[in-house]
Amino acid sequence: MTDDELTALEIKLLMEGVAQVYGYDFREYAEASLNRRLIQWLSGSGFATISLAQSQLLRDRTLFDSLLRGITVNVSEMFRDPTFFKAVRDHVAPHLKTYPFVKIWHAGCATGEEAYSMAILLNEEGLKGRFRIYATDINEEVLRKAQEGIYQLQEMQHYTRNYQLAGGTGSFSDYYTARYDHAIFDASLRENIVFAAHNLAVDADFGEMNLILCRNVMIYFKQPLKERVLGLFDSSLVPGGFLCLGTKESLYQRKISDRYESILPRMQIYRKRYA
Repeated sequence: MTDDELTALEIKLLMEGVAQVYGYDFREYAEASLNRRLIQWLSGSGFATISLAQSQLLRDRTLFDSLLRGITVNVSEMFRDPTFFKAVRDHVAPHLKTYPFVKIWHAGCATGEEAYSMAILLNEEGLKGRFRIYATDINEEVLRKAQEGIYQLQEMQHYTRNYQLAGGTGSFSDYYTARYDHAIFDASLRENIVFAAHNLAVDADFGEMNLILCRNVMIYFKQPLKERVLGLFDSSLVPGGFLCLGTKESLYQRKISDRYESILPRMQIYRKRYA
């Protein structure tokens, strides 16, 4: 066996152990991305090989948490991809406003910036007090950061620009308080967001959602897991509800594709058919 083949085997064995000990199932994650992130974690871990790290990883939750941070992708920003949020504002929000109350699932919310962005957007579109966002992620550490709603103040100039490009109707600075080198987002935004741990690979669906967002998460999954996740979303979404995926993801040739119509193909925004 070559070194690369041995490393791949070690990773496979470790992932089996992680699934059994911690309940995190990464066995259906795309191998190239998973292996790259594990090797990157290994380089700073002090262990020479995955095999040498395995025993301690399966016994030491703190060490495993550091591995989890290395495996999971936690890239986010306020109004990330402003053209997408502008599309939601223009083409999705008008439909949501016809409901007395709206439920939204943001799967893979990372540190929460996009969940807060959605809360701001919905408030500005006249839905204040009429929605709840369920923001979920596999990584409980990043969820704690999301719940705090505290971000680097130096990012606010960039986020303000995103907000404006996304069609923001107010002043972005009204939504946060600057304190030293941090920006603390208004507590009223957090009142409408429920942050919760959820593992798309093994956990159940959320019922009666009007809008589901899962952007740039499934690109890290193998095909069977992608189908499972899309099935979760389909069973969670009410007829007439909206499903928003990342720009590199689509429903093309997926099992659920015939139950959806493409609203904005370039944005990967779909609407579930009524029949």
